[in-house]
Amino acid sequence: MAGMKGKQTVRDMILSLGFIGLVAGFIYIFIPHDDSEPPIKRVDYAVELSTARRAASYPVAAPEGLAADWKATSVRFRGDSFDAWHLGYRAPDGEYVAVEQSTRRPAVFIADASQDARDTSKTQRIGDRTWQRYEGAKYDALVLKERGATTVVTGTASFGRLAEMAGALRTS
Repeated sequence: MAGMKGKQTVRDMILSLGFIGLVAGFIYIFIPHDDSEPPIKRVDYAVELSTARRAASYPVAAPEGLAADWKATSVRFRGDSFDAWHLGYRAPDGEYVAVEQSTRRPAVFIADASQDARDTSKTQRIGDRTWQRYEGAKYDALVLKERGATTVVTGTASFGRLAEMAGALRTS
């Protein structure tokens, strides 16, 4: 009789685990679930841009005329940190593109903004300006060094998308 009690306990435990597995399988199969990414919210950066343009010691750049499927996702201006301007976008193909500007020493700023991308010694003419091309493990970048500030258009997007953003940048 004592031996039989131990076998019933093990048998009951196995039956309980089987029942729990069936219920979990039923829930997984028949209850709808959404595996898609949550929607990314578009940010309005008009106020921050206006503030940055008044406060920065250089002409702050922002895109004009981009297609509606470009989505602004982040913005920040830090006057206490080398007049650092950041504007992040999700490109139409889902890749990330950012506009970074600062008065910080160019070598340090470029490495930071581009996630340590390296100068390729290649240039790219966009509009009336010549940009330096940088390539990196995580981000690629287009860099424009001007008197007083450096502009970096960087991200996971292709150089074509980066050039599209750089070509849309306006300072007024």
